[in-house]
Amino acid sequence: MLFKKNKTTLSEIKELKFDLEKDLQELVEENIDQVFSLQFVASEFQLNSLRIDTLAFDQESNAFVIIEYKRDKSFSVIDQGYAYLSLMLNNKAEFILLYQEKIGKLIKKDAISWSETKVIFVANSFTAHQRQAINFKDLPIELWEAKRYTGDVYSFSPIKAGRHTESIKTISKDETISKVSKEVKTYTIEDHAKPGWNNSRELYEELKEQLLDLDERLDENIVKAYIGFKIGAKVVVGVKVHKSKLVIEFFRVRPQDLQDPEGRLREMKNAMKHYNKYVSMMDVSSSDDIQYAMLLVRQLIKKLFS
Repeated sequence: MLFKKNKTTLSEIKELKFDLEKDLQELVEENIDQVFSLQFVASEFQLNSLRIDTLAFDQESNAFVIIEYKRDKSFSVIDQGYAYLSLMLNNKAEFILLYQEKIGKLIKKDAISWSETKVIFVANSFTAHQRQAINFKDLPIELWEAKRYTGDVYSFSPIKAGRHTESIKTISKDETISKVSKEVKTYTIEDHAKPGWNNSRELYEELKEQLLDLDERLDENIVKAYIGFKIGAKVVVGVKVHKSKLVIEFFRVRPQDLQDPEGRLREMKNAMKHYNKYVSMMDVSSSDDIQYAMLLVRQLIKKLFS
């Protein structure tokens, strides 16, 4: 139960239902950067026999994101998710043309990271079966619960999948899933740490442990360009693994935005071009460097999420 304090008395904050699916859609589309850190492209995009509720673009990964809103719980996360992904991958030119028309910016086909395309389902709640359906290590589908409360209060929370042990490809013989899986990829630490990079791999595991202990909201999110640690939909830091060191990227800040007494931070050149936000960087070559980096991460979380 949630309560709001009025002087010394607590009053209950009651959950309300979204009256219409369209109400939820409009709320997300008008606040898509705040909720999902995405760029809005189009609403109600009809192509072939499918209609996409919201088409968005991830400017950090240069990948399209399809968002679907659900009130009816009797839908298949896997079947519908892969149907939308298949639609996109089979009609890349149409999606690029739509982006260029709506955003007014030219973008080349090979500039899109099609391997990082994903589908987000947003609903007031999901069934146990739907929650279990995302427990695969290579599923490009996310579930987010949206809640509405009295006092114009809203919450958006990702459903955390369980242990990622099996691949969707090993248990499904569906042709659509098979074709999509050849293009859409879920990245792992092995895609970033090459064999023999023992020192940087150990540093990463130590850094990961300390980050996850620092704030329970932080989640590891491995993508093509870096290993990210997110709170909700926002990346706090990204980690790039090199042969003998790590490079930590602090998102949404310049060096002067944090207290850095040893002057270890440097500003990433062309960060706005690549990530559409400021990024500061720091090298990590030892456990002592990790301790210093954690001081900076604490500041960053306090600055962005307090």
